[in-house]
Amino acid sequence: MIRVVALLLAAGLLLSACGSISASKAMANWATQNGYTANVKTLTNDAKHAALALRDPSSSSASLHTVCAVLNLETEQENSALPTPDNQATNLISKALNTLGAGSVECYGASSNVAKRARALRSLSSGVLYLSEASARVASVATP
Repeated sequence: MIRVVALLLAAGLLLSACGSISASKAMANWATQNGYTANVKTLTNDAKHAALALRDPSSSSASLHTVCAVLNLETEQENSALPTPDNQATNLISKALNTLGAGSVECYGASSNVAKRARALRSLSSGVLYLSEASARVASVATP
């Protein structure tokens, strides 16, 4: 009887070890599979392009629509990669993407309205800051 219990316990431990993965490995896998680093770089560049267009009073509505629509599309695509294996990283990335998405929508509708352009710029700036914080979390979790 003791032998059976010991055998079952050993088998259970062996099976549980086979299916487990560390949090850092899971996050590193998620980041790699989703191209997180490249996507963050793309989002940041898209936000910079939108901000440049918003700061230029001669930017046409069509120009704003183009750069802001691209940013919006990028945020939606990155949002589809959520959740991450880490709840805090997921929440931070989600906050960044929601803020960038809101900024892209504000940007799209800003046209020649100075107040709307300023509001869009604030959202884009906040979104990039949140994205930086999220990236720091992803990096810290992915490091063993």
